[in-house]
Amino acid sequence: MAVQTIQTINNLIKKHKIEVIDLKCIDLVGRLHHISLPVNSSIMKKLVAEGVGFDGSSYGFRKVENSDMIMIPDLDTAVIDPFRDAPTLSFYTHILLTDKNRTKFSQDARFLAKKAEQLLKKFTGADKSWWGPEFEFYIFSDVEYDTRTATSFYNVEHAEEFYKRAYHAANPFDIYDDFRDEACKYFKHFGIDVKYHHHEVGERGQQEIETYFHDLINTGDHIITAKYILFNLARMNDLFITFMPKPMYQQAGNGMHLHMYLTKASKNAFYKKGEYGNINELGRYFIGGMLKHGPALSAFTNPSTNSYKRLVPGYEAPVAMTYGQGNRASAIRIPKYVSNPQETRFEYRPPDATANPYLCLTAMLLAGIDGVVNKIDPVKEGFGPFDKNIQDDSGIDSIQFLPRNLTEAIDALEKDNDFLFCGNLFTEELLDQWVTIKKEEIKSIGTMPHPFEYKMYFTL
Repeated sequence: MAVQTIQTINNLIKKHKIEVIDLKCIDLVGRLHHISLPVNSSIMKKLVAEGVGFDGSSYGFRKVENSDMIMIPDLDTAVIDPFRDAPTLSFYTHILLTDKNRTKFSQDARFLAKKAEQLLKKFTGADKSWWGPEFEFYIFSDVEYDTRTATSFYNVEHAEEFYKRAYHAANPFDIYDDFRDEACKYFKHFGIDVKYHHHEVGERGQQEIETYFHDLINTGDHIITAKYILFNLARMNDLFITFMPKPMYQQAGNGMHLHMYLTKASKNAFYKKGEYGNINELGRYFIGGMLKHGPALSAFTNPSTNSYKRLVPGYEAPVAMTYGQGNRASAIRIPKYVSNPQETRFEYRPPDATANPYLCLTAMLLAGIDGVVNKIDPVKEGFGPFDKNIQDDSGIDSIQFLPRNLTEAIDALEKDNDFLFCGNLFTEELLDQWVTIKKEEIKSIGTMPHPFEYKMYFTL
């Protein structure tokens, strides 16, 4: 998108007869919020100069006694929102403090993502990182759930039911191909390029949409936008969508695999023909850093208790801190099918869409940078490469695995976080707030009786 100014935005407002300006922002855990402002002749000038005040404590940011903040529209994210009845121009935002200098807020994950790529050239020589996410989700025809003092349940109804072989299933058995076609039209409207879509391996309505590569900040925006599109489109069609990593027992989980590579002077900075996976030393060190810090990364890439119901052996779950070309149980896979040197890359398979995408991508980038700076060789560290089934490998005792639950992931983050402070990117305040929120989630779920516990223990 071209760089926008107040004048170009005002021209857009006039041309499309815009009635509403909508400012969007995610909270710390990644949930989308918005505030709408009716259009007047001076609205953009005022928004850019003064912004809109809001209560940051309600977003999970600062303490209540110091929570007044300001959101300013990022003009380059302007897009007409097709899900509003009134003509609405939507923006993602920057978050500022209310001090005299209007300081940028250190817990604004979008701000961190913008700063992160500035560290690339300094520490790796590369100019830009490129990311391609895969969106996996389930479509249900009806969903009910509730948790109260004396009640806890969920009930899911699914219009699809395969007996295995659901992967790339064809219509008429793939009943949501038209839905995905429609979703892709909205993706295009929002500037998100779709590579392909298909039915996934889950036998009760699992879908996948994969998108092309963009830089870090735009990929973060696109992840939030993709969820916004799919949730709205589902509502329009009386359907229910979830990105939960494990919404159903004994069904494939939803991941958000992230393909990534670096470029230098517009050329792939990871490519070297003839090396393993055509990945050069820079790429190997980058992989080494991500695997070395993989347990701590899990606190950002898989930040929900439900994440670890997906990350178990089987169902192609990426549970091993290893890399290889053909092993989907490895955390990092180098796709064999890539023949274009410019797209030589690896795929980090653990993440899921319960992540705050900006924190997730930024933490991954910092782990890779740390691998480059400290020359962390994944081969010497025992991370691989492995090209056979890790579960059948005789050397399995030497293989490290992802955390088994969110508690282990948070513990790993508290022990290993120095790499996140590179360039003063993360702050102690941000980490403390993140850990506090996640420990509260763990406590809440840990003290709630589970329906399956009734089945196991009620008559014991």
